[in-house]
Amino acid sequence: MDFIKKQFANVIEWEEFRDDMIFWKWHNEEVKKGSKIIIRPGQDAIFFSNGKIEGIFEQDGEYQIASDIIPFLSTLKGFKFGFNSGMRVEILFVNTKEFTVKWGTRQPIMIPAPQLPGGLPIRANGTFQFKAHDYVSLIDKIAGMKNSYLVEDVKIRITAALDQLLMKWISREGKDMFNLQANASAISAGIREDLDMELLATGLSVTGFQVMSFSYPAEIQEKITRSASYEMIGNLTKYQQVAMTDGIASGNTKGGGMAGDMASMMIGMNVANDMIENMRPDSPKRDKPSASSTAKLNFCPNCGVKNEGANFCPNCGEKLAK
Repeated sequence: MDFIKKQFANVIEWEEFRDDMIFWKWHNEEVKKGSKIIIRPGQDAIFFSNGKIEGIFEQDGEYQIASDIIPFLSTLKGFKFGFNSGMRVEILFVNTKEFTVKWGTRQPIMIPAPQLPGGLPIRANGTFQFKAHDYVSLIDKIAGMKNSYLVEDVKIRITAALDQLLMKWISREGKDMFNLQANASAISAGIREDLDMELLATGLSVTGFQVMSFSYPAEIQEKITRSASYEMIGNLTKYQQVAMTDGIASGNTKGGGMAGDMASMMIGMNVANDMIENMRPDSPKRDKPSASSTAKLNFCPNCGVKNEGANFCPNCGEKLAK
């Protein structure tokens, strides 16, 4: 007799739980009245029949079908269960956590840009978050046809729409095509909203979307970097520091390259400033000997930094001529 009872009883649980699985569907011919269901932390269990939800259990624990589940279903939905037969339902176990997924463009996206007739090729990468939101839609659109659903399935669907959405929101929010990172927050917010609408019908909700970085082709990135360096010319001290750092790093501190150009520019500017100063009628330098007649140069011929009569340049260590 005990053997017969065990044959009619079974344990319903999500045994092969995976962190990347959104839901798993248990289905059998019928749920026996002597069975029990185990709901683990981070899971919801949904009883449904013919696509119609009969009850949702959100508290983890161990439930007896006869004493816990059936009375609840009968009270909530008027669900009738014959004690002489099994209950014909399916049970969907849903992973309730928020999933975080990395994404990246497989091919460069050609963003329209006035400076480039063929468009500006851009790659991007980042992360997005989503979770199960609407169980009715989840069963209607996905679980009714699938026994399980993985994060990879959602990623494939989202990445398929990303190229068009990136193009849309970069064009709308990318005020500077060569510095898109400055507008990454606005671009991300727009894409998240559109992706949420894309998944809404499936019962999933996109809770976050981030663009971590934009990248350009090497030749365009080089021009962007060079352009940023040229803008420093407006701030002579800052430009000088960058130029000297680049020169020292490359071993080129005398002539040629950025450091050599910077030294030449500094020397020329110092000479020009001295000439202008000497031309002023009230200049204190007017009656003083010129720089060529002094014992030491008043600026370094290598880096252009002024000195106070030292034998060596305090900036680069160049020996000063007498």
